[in-house]
Amino acid sequence: MTVSRSPQPAWLNLYPLYQWLVYVPLAAVTTLVGALLSVPLALLVSPRLANLYVAVPWGRILSWLVPVRVEVEGMEHVDRNQSYVVVANHQSQFDIPVVYGWIGLDLRWVAKAELSRIPFVAAGCRAIGHVFIDRSDPDQARNAINRAVGHLKPGTGLMFFAEGTRSRSGALLPFKKGAFRVAIEKQLPVLPVTVIGSRDILPAGSLRIRPGRVRLVVHQPIDTQGMNAKDLGDLRRSAQAQIAEALVRTGPAT
Repeated sequence: MTVSRSPQPAWLNLYPLYQWLVYVPLAAVTTLVGALLSVPLALLVSPRLANLYVAVPWGRILSWLVPVRVEVEGMEHVDRNQSYVVVANHQSQFDIPVVYGWIGLDLRWVAKAELSRIPFVAAGCRAIGHVFIDRSDPDQARNAINRAVGHLKPGTGLMFFAEGTRSRSGALLPFKKGAFRVAIEKQLPVLPVTVIGSRDILPAGSLRIRPGRVRLVVHQPIDTQGMNAKDLGDLRRSAQAQIAEALVRTGPAT
């Protein structure tokens, strides 16, 4: 049976002009200004202030300019005085400004080393305390993450996209072990987060941006107190099941 689709609004035909002539230049300027502000603020005052007062507004501005409407469910599960290992699914590069702007935590991202080569952005990320890891060098990755965890303060989240890469189909990919190993070793609760709808804003492998809505579902944290390496598989499966259930239960953001 063929499912009919609603016709595309006529104004969307003109959206690429807005994207390239307005959105992209404004996003670039916003990112550059944010990076330039975050370095002195992080070094002279505190990385937390740079994150909450520069990086979080950056995420929101990039979303509002599209425009993307963000709906958040489950913020009652977040204790702003607790540190977490935050794990989320990854559908789009737009996951970053959305999660940054609306999760409500002072986040430290675990990102691939390639991002450390972006001028200005890399300097701002390093000043705040984000972690760049080389996936081909497990020792470097482990040491970088351990250093970051050692500097975590209450109310800070160490953020992982647990699939390790963006899902091109939208289907949930198997979760990597790294985030859960860190949570058990440091006895930090895991905070699962489901991102829904970002793939429609900016699909993996595409430069096309479209307005829309994204939903964040923040799940109840999973306590790791008393867990050891033998519990890693169960912890990973529990977090993945929560994230997968929300994807099925809520469907696309509307």
